[in-house]
Amino acid sequence: MYRLDISEVAKRSGVSASALRYYEKRGLITSDGRRGLRREYDDSVLTRLALIALGQRAGYSLEEISSLLHASGGKLELNRQNLKTQAKSLRSQAEELLATAELLDHVAACTAPSHLECPRFQALLKAAIEYRDDSSNTLIQA
Repeated sequence: MYRLDISEVAKRSGVSASALRYYEKRGLITSDGRRGLRREYDDSVLTRLALIALGQRAGYSLEEISSLLHASGGKLELNRQNLKTQAKSLRSQAEELLATAELLDHVAACTAPSHLECPRFQALLKAAIEYRDDSSNTLIQA
């Protein structure tokens, strides 16, 4: 293991120095100390930052990521059921976005004098209302 100053961590991770300081303030990462005025980190911080980025991409809040990273006393032991649930949620969101994109494509290409006169547009709107997910108040595709 070797030590990296904050600018090198920012450069290698793509995370700004201000975000690194914020993550440190939130307890997501820790610095090993300072060299002059610059914070220094163990190179393992890069792995931790990659896990944080993955968590954010998966839709977890920083608070949720923090609890996932700290739940096992420093070891990385993720709740597999939680991950499966999150993956299912992401798939549902992807389906919803795809259905919305298809609706927008149709609206953009529709040749009807008015979109409200288009039978396909009316059917898509009706389907959107019928498949409303009451628990999250978002549209889902059947």
